[in-house]
Amino acid sequence: MPDPARPTLRSAAALITAGLAPAGEAAALDAVGATYAIAIPPTLAALIAQPDDPIGRQFIPSAAELATAPHERPDPIGDEALSPLKGIVHRYPDRVLLKPLLACPVYCRFCFRREQVGPDGGVLSESELAAAIGWIEAHPAIREVILTGGEPLMLAPRRLRALLAALASIPHVETLRLHTRFPIACPERVTTALASALATEKPLFLVIHANHAREFGAAARAALGRFSRNNIPLLGQSVLLRGVNDSAAALEALFRAMLSARIKPYYLHQLDPAPGTARFHVPIAEGQRLMAGLRGRISGLALPTYILDIPGGFGKVPIGSGYLGPDGEVRDPWGRRHRLAPNGASV
Repeated sequence: MPDPARPTLRSAAALITAGLAPAGEAAALDAVGATYAIAIPPTLAALIAQPDDPIGRQFIPSAAELATAPHERPDPIGDEALSPLKGIVHRYPDRVLLKPLLACPVYCRFCFRREQVGPDGGVLSESELAAAIGWIEAHPAIREVILTGGEPLMLAPRRLRALLAALASIPHVETLRLHTRFPIACPERVTTALASALATEKPLFLVIHANHAREFGAAARAALGRFSRNNIPLLGQSVLLRGVNDSAAALEALFRAMLSARIKPYYLHQLDPAPGTARFHVPIAEGQRLMAGLRGRISGLALPTYILDIPGGFGKVPIGSGYLGPDGEVRDPWGRRHRLAPNGASV
């Protein structure tokens, strides 16, 4: 449970008192906080060695967030245009996003929903949630429901269990997925009751968002273990971020840390162009070089798919480096080229 002696940092004043921001930046950080929510739980705050380290950079606000680059947009992946009713985003024929709430325990400074989420994001009312579930029931092409937000694990275990049971009872829904940062941000709140609430009759996958190996402290690993012991498969998703994980060494350490926590690295996202996030941008060509540098360096189990969510809501596509050239040559993990015969054999 939350420790009242170590409260979540939610304001410029709190950040300054904690030594995570200089007093001279109070006005600028207050201006950022008036537009984009601030929250750093004590577990994450304790991991910050200095404000611009790989942990602090993700969560401590910056005046740079108030500058919007020409290519940035308020709804970078088209959630609003693809939302037929409150709480639902339907981008692919067989999958749907369900956002039961738009509040989070921590607010990432690069979040693509940063203009929507916040402490006032609230929870879908009973009637709104019933309408969303009814909409899913009425669309038999939907085979997977992805709970996201906001942070779905902030729901009370009783309500979360009831929601998952309702979704699992829909005959055409085959798979459930839940995207979360909760075990990293608030591991002390991952109780046995919360972990057991994810038990369903349908396959459920828990996708853990983490961007740096240091996020996997002892408390986070213990929290993740509660899900593993309940036989819940864990997948990992990360965002490629300047100053956080933009080196082969940092990515290798992150993906190895995931595997050691029984998490299969799933997606490495190219940064979505949300307003005020330009300081985190890593060019795609650089990301491709980084991912190519990991091939042959770490196990295939540790390699996620490098992915781009095409701005405007046109879906995700893999953008990793190609190893097969148009001239019939294939490049090995160390850059050496090999010519292939028409049957695929090396010649």
